[in-house]
Amino acid sequence: MPAGRAIRRGGLAAALLGFGTVLSPLAAVWGQAAPTPPGSSFAGSTQVLSVEVPVQVVRDGEPVRGLRAGDFEVWEGRRKLPLTGFEVLDLAAAGPAATGRAAGVPAAARRHFLFLFDLAFSDPKSVVRARQAAAGLLSQLQPTDLVAVATYSAVRGPQLVLGYTADRRQIGTALTSLGLPDLTHPVDPLRLVLQEVVGSGNVTGIARPLSHDALNEMNDPGTLMPLEPLVQAVERADRAALKAQVDIFTRSLSELARQMAVVEGRKYLVFLSEGFDAALLQGTADASRQEAMREEIVFGESWRVLPEERYGLTESANAVERMLEEFRRADCTIQAVDIGGLRAGADQTAPRVGGRDSLLMMARGTGGDLYESFNDLGAAMRQMLHRTSVTYVLAIEPERAGAADGEFHKLRVELKSPLHGARVVHRPGYYAPKPYAQEDPIEKLLAAANQVMSGEESDAIATAVLAAPFPSAGEKASVPVLIGIDGASLLAGPAPPSLPVEIYAYALDEGGAVHDFFTQTVGLDLTKTAPAVRQNGLELFGHLDLLPGDYSLRVLVRNGASGVSGLKVLALHVPVFGQGEAVLLPPLVPASERTLLVRQETAGAPFANPFLLRDQPFVPAARPVLEPGQAVRLVLAGYNLGAGPWKGAAAVLAGGREISGGPLAITGRLDGGGGKPDRAVATFRLPAGLQPGDYELRVTLAGSVPRASSLRFSVPRAPRE
Repeated sequence: MPAGRAIRRGGLAAALLGFGTVLSPLAAVWGQAAPTPPGSSFAGSTQVLSVEVPVQVVRDGEPVRGLRAGDFEVWEGRRKLPLTGFEVLDLAAAGPAATGRAAGVPAAARRHFLFLFDLAFSDPKSVVRARQAAAGLLSQLQPTDLVAVATYSAVRGPQLVLGYTADRRQIGTALTSLGLPDLTHPVDPLRLVLQEVVGSGNVTGIARPLSHDALNEMNDPGTLMPLEPLVQAVERADRAALKAQVDIFTRSLSELARQMAVVEGRKYLVFLSEGFDAALLQGTADASRQEAMREEIVFGESWRVLPEERYGLTESANAVERMLEEFRRADCTIQAVDIGGLRAGADQTAPRVGGRDSLLMMARGTGGDLYESFNDLGAAMRQMLHRTSVTYVLAIEPERAGAADGEFHKLRVELKSPLHGARVVHRPGYYAPKPYAQEDPIEKLLAAANQVMSGEESDAIATAVLAAPFPSAGEKASVPVLIGIDGASLLAGPAPPSLPVEIYAYALDEGGAVHDFFTQTVGLDLTKTAPAVRQNGLELFGHLDLLPGDYSLRVLVRNGASGVSGLKVLALHVPVFGQGEAVLLPPLVPASERTLLVRQETAGAPFANPFLLRDQPFVPAARPVLEPGQAVRLVLAGYNLGAGPWKGAAAVLAGGREISGGPLAITGRLDGGGGKPDRAVATFRLPAGLQPGDYELRVTLAGSVPRASSLRFSVPRAPRE
């Protein structure tokens, strides 16, 4: 891993390849240009493959609690692998207050449910009513559970409409539209958001449940019409046509299973379908026809009996088995829902022949179950959720970490001291990483979305984030976001002539709901700018609109050529402006005048820059690089902090521990008014003996209720001789 996460600043004359808007360099507001810090504070990194293995231990239908790391053994073949990490997630023991916080739970400890609506082997009316079953399941899930929505048709194959998310509002949108691409308009490249979040009031972290009225309002011919071209008339298909459809189905779902393998954690495919005729795989299930075939054989007329009619087609059965093996390897259980059994009482349409048997085969082949009625589905799902409520996450580092062979490596997890009657359910193995360029777009999408939802920070690409809320004309606050990207870690390894830098920023509440986001790809021409980018990095100036509340701001930066990525998580509080709440924004240091700043592209008018000093706009550094002994000038801004001159102190912290402190010289206070904050300039001298690394500068303003805010900064290494 990199030795530090400092963001280098300095002159940068980068060429952009048609992505983003470059802000003109701003003159230094202090009357002189900020010095260019020497040297890079980043070291080289070593790539290590860490595999997380979620494990559930069940006895007599109850999850086994209280196990420790020493109770488990992990084997790859005959080789025992040492544990490098251990974590326990107990949803029941955590209680409602804790389980209501979906954000921040490791992805490997979460349950992932993919609701797949089958449009190929199902009647359109059954598909529409299947939403009721899906909504019923949704109400039983824990806030920490992640849900995705997709459809399958022979025309389009699997279509991912909503990626794995804890946002129940977005899931509700996908379900009410049946997940059809024609009825939804994803606005997010990671498929975490289908529609803009609107509403008033404070963020509660609890999404409203899916309304049955919202489901029922789409049960009309207008809803069913888009389904008709996608739903295949399998009941009228001959055996050859059915075989072709099943072949397409098995190939498509095999690919889906391989894509799901990149998602960490326990995975469940909730397959809402009427199934296909299982006679194709195991011969006819018609009792009278079976008796007739036996008589024909007894009386020497076996030539009348087609082997595929009696035994099924071997190649089709093998294709289904290969598909199920892919799901087993992906650690994904198929929970099949026979939506033909969900039909209304007035609907006397006959169920599809043999569909139940094919669904049962898929479910049992992966360790899942078949549900044939709404009541059966609800009760059984509650039992399944209870059985899997305790997850032990074991981390290992296989010796083959450097082998990018893309092969599957089997794992075996055992208890050192076996428990009588206990069953250990675990990830069956892992795929060694394959080159990023060989991953398909869905794999890349799922991997990035999974990383964002996990909330687990990574500094493979070191990233700094600065965000500050400001009041606006509407009920939402305007939140500018500065993202600083370290150039050395961004360009580590072989660099292509042109590099797409993918940047994703999402604001999640405590329930995991996304309230706003922005994404952008910045193209860099490295034939001209590689040395400057490596030395000085890159900064993106973005913007969010957020209701008052507390958020987890998650910023993912990915090298679009190598796939290396880093995730930064920042706690963000948006106050209720206009109600007298005292707010001290983070102290700000203007960026170097030579820093490359890229502005977020927006569909409408560009957002305003609210950062002002003496009524002049400036762009602050996401994480400034400061020299020991330097007199640092800061811009302070806040609301409702009292009349008269501000007085305060500053302290330097390392690892949460204060190492120096002293008074803060504050001058030039200006009253804001008109929705603008009060502002002032402050000066603080850093200690002369600071070693290279990352630090926190904490500013505290005196008053009846002292207010404090912090700024992360870095001290660079001395330049090499």
